[in-house]
Amino acid sequence: MKPDERDCNLNNGTIKMNGNKSTANCTKTNGNNKENLQNAPNIDERKNSPIETEIATELSSEMKKKNSKAQKSPMVYKLVLTGGPCSGKTTGQTRLATFFENLGWKVFRVPETATILFGGGIRFADMTKEEADRFQENLLKTMLAIETVFFDLAKSCGKDCLVICDRGAMDAAAYMEKTAFNEILKRNGLNNVDLRDSRYNQVIHLMTAAKGAEPYYQIEGNPVRSEGIEQARALDSLTIESWVGHPYIDVIDNSMENFNMKMAAMIECVCRRIGIDTKDRLAVGATKHKFKVKKLPESNRFPKFQDFDVEHVYLISPNEKVQFRLRKRGQNGKWSYQHTTRRLEGNDQVVEVRRQITSRDYYNYLNQRDRSHHTIFKTRRCFLYQDKYFQMDIYRGPFHPRCQNLILLETYSTKNDDQLMQRGLPDFLEIEKAITGNPQYSMYNLSLKDEWSNANFEKKKVKISKNYNYNYKQEEIHEPNNNELPVKGEMLDDEL
Repeated sequence: MKPDERDCNLNNGTIKMNGNKSTANCTKTNGNNKENLQNAPNIDERKNSPIETEIATELSSEMKKKNSKAQKSPMVYKLVLTGGPCSGKTTGQTRLATFFENLGWKVFRVPETATILFGGGIRFADMTKEEADRFQENLLKTMLAIETVFFDLAKSCGKDCLVICDRGAMDAAAYMEKTAFNEILKRNGLNNVDLRDSRYNQVIHLMTAAKGAEPYYQIEGNPVRSEGIEQARALDSLTIESWVGHPYIDVIDNSMENFNMKMAAMIECVCRRIGIDTKDRLAVGATKHKFKVKKLPESNRFPKFQDFDVEHVYLISPNEKVQFRLRKRGQNGKWSYQHTTRRLEGNDQVVEVRRQITSRDYYNYLNQRDRSHHTIFKTRRCFLYQDKYFQMDIYRGPFHPRCQNLILLETYSTKNDDQLMQRGLPDFLEIEKAITGNPQYSMYNLSLKDEWSNANFEKKKVKISKNYNYNYKQEEIHEPNNNELPVKGEMLDDEL
């Protein structure tokens, strides 16, 4: 196969950046049951389905009623939409944009930088390795500059704004050797924590049709696409691996009954993270599940992973219906800081507001530390297993004896706990039990210095939306003193 701008070179560990968009639909084979997804129409014909338009219209009316009762600062939500070849990424952008525009939001779509540059006649096949690395550096700098233009416009537009980035900064790491990428970061005063964890609110990875939907992986008739199925699978895996460690990643696979359901799952994920309650109108069924792990295996048993140091501090609250918490999260000496407010409102609904703060704000807030709680110290390990994203928290001292050797695992799935225990969790982990929704493993309760009693042990469960079994939360990532992001959920089902 003759290489061009879109070929991947697996021999030297690099895969070339590409700009082509998906034209295929998906299918998934599961044992003897084969779920075929109908072929997708041409890209220009792919609009929101009538039901999505109707749902957005209903939600827009509901949101206007709520906003008329309370003053609300405009929100800027920065989303990366990425994925392997032939995954539905172009359609996803169109469907998301139409859905949120129908909600009354402003939507900006940041174009893929590689597509712009390749459109000017650049060809990877004509470059030496040194030229290719230098091009990747310039591509990254150009991408960041283009994104900043859209981010700044979003802040000043005066209304809720969704910024959809066609790929993001970490995608570049999937197309070059790790040492070369790290050198680029070093030369430009950049780091993984800022680029991966703090720049974007959410990452959506649409899985290539080459994984589980092979009959619908199409390259015929596309002059700029030449990846075979194995190359497409490699591209898909390298792309999602480059984002491992981001606080909020959602992988949309090909297990749905049809392509429209795949798109609905994508829209539902974004609404869920933002805090827009779609009830069961876009429900696909993925919920958060937690498990207790018996012991930590050797590191070489894990697939590629990212480790972070995490600290949680509870603050004094004058109201028993309000909790305040700080989070410090970092890697290699680079840190991000967050303040969280959880407030129990009428009819047992919880609103959670997270905002990014500066290090100075963080240390000032520490003066309000609640001395009845330990500071929670964790190592958070993020990894992919069988294309599913996992986060594992390893508790570190000093802590209450109840946290001794405590290791908790979290993932999202459409399966229930029993199904995941039987098949769906990493086979190199020894799972002790499922703890989803168990208040004994609430971080609030785990952090208490005293022994548990009726006075300090929070057991109250609150009502939540019909299709949400557990709390979904959103960390708003932005400059200090920007928008605040409310999310409904359970009062005590703390994040890992």
